[in-house]
Amino acid sequence: MNISSNSNNYKSSKDDKHGFLIEGEGVHYNNTNSYKVDQDTRNPLSMSRIKKIFRGSNFKILFFLFILIQTCICVIYVHGQKITYFLRPLWENPPKPFNEIPHYYHENVSMENLCGLHGWKMREYPRRVYDAVLFSSELDMLMIRWKELYPYVNEFILIESNSTFTGLPKPLVFASHQEQFKFVQSRLTYGQIPGRFKKGENPFVEEAYQRLALDYLLKQAGIQDDDLLIMSDVDEIPSRHTINLLRWCEDIPPILHLRLKNYLYSFEFLLDNNSWRASVHRYQSGKTRYVHYRQSDNILADAGWHCSFCFRHISEFIFKMKAYSHSDRVRFSRFLNPKRVQRVICKGADLFDMLPEEYTFKEIIGKMGSIPHSYSAVHLPAYLLENADEFKFLLPGNCLRESD
Repeated sequence: MNISSNSNNYKSSKDDKHGFLIEGEGVHYNNTNSYKVDQDTRNPLSMSRIKKIFRGSNFKILFFLFILIQTCICVIYVHGQKITYFLRPLWENPPKPFNEIPHYYHENVSMENLCGLHGWKMREYPRRVYDAVLFSSELDMLMIRWKELYPYVNEFILIESNSTFTGLPKPLVFASHQEQFKFVQSRLTYGQIPGRFKKGENPFVEEAYQRLALDYLLKQAGIQDDDLLIMSDVDEIPSRHTINLLRWCEDIPPILHLRLKNYLYSFEFLLDNNSWRASVHRYQSGKTRYVHYRQSDNILADAGWHCSFCFRHISEFIFKMKAYSHSDRVRFSRFLNPKRVQRVICKGADLFDMLPEEYTFKEIIGKMGSIPHSYSAVHLPAYLLENADEFKFLLPGNCLRESD
């Protein structure tokens, strides 16, 4: 019995080193490490747990996550708008397609035949035509526009303000350059509208306010029912043969949008053929309102040119970036750096570093990157080509702009 007892005591003493406690007939597991784990679980911020987190691979994982989170925040801050535009097809459907009207024209085809090709009859005499624009500072584009339309427009209407759409003060540019436009003086109705200079207001409110003033100016100019009214920005230029067709043909739609070739910076960078905001209206008293959004499902193909940001001076680019309704796209001050602006122009890239505003991934991807250079100067406004030396900056191969 003594030997057995001693033997058990010996085992108990020896096995205690390995965490076993032997009492009588039963054996119990007494692992001190298990106790420590339980204690750590109850105290998640204990020193032993913190040491384990920052030991070895755990520290590397935390460091990686920290860098990843910071990188994601930086990417979203810099490229968040691009991400939003790229994902646009996920939540926004494309607008309803236009009813495309084929456009027939050749200088040697009679007007009677041209009207017939469009399914219209020829009138006994042409309608009167009114061309109305809001003006900011685009003297070159205004000259090209008015020279293009002069043969077929009865009255030109222009209004300008001492305020940009974003509430910035600006000079009355047209008022100080009227001498350049003497050729339209007998057909011009000119007006000025004071800016409201409301800080923090949506720029589209000021734009709508100035467009409303055009409605009153049109009445002063003597527009009457069934006269043609061209509604478009200065840089949205209908071709003269388009306007001549519409003034001579009967039964044209009451409101007809014009599909224009869409250029950026000059006629060297053809973006697409999808500019559609320009429109021609058969005027109706009390109903026709001067606006710049979609008003009809009918659109006439290949009806002119839209040359956006087609300026002579770098300072004009910078001014428009700050002044027009989408000035919120200037997300960083470096966008306004003159050297950057010049570099972007010659590359045919985007001044605001944005992705295309399209409704399908196919169209977005297809338009990503710089616009390809075009070397065609065929079928451009006649006055532009007749005065190529003066407007050289608008023709292919001449992307450099004047610094002031």
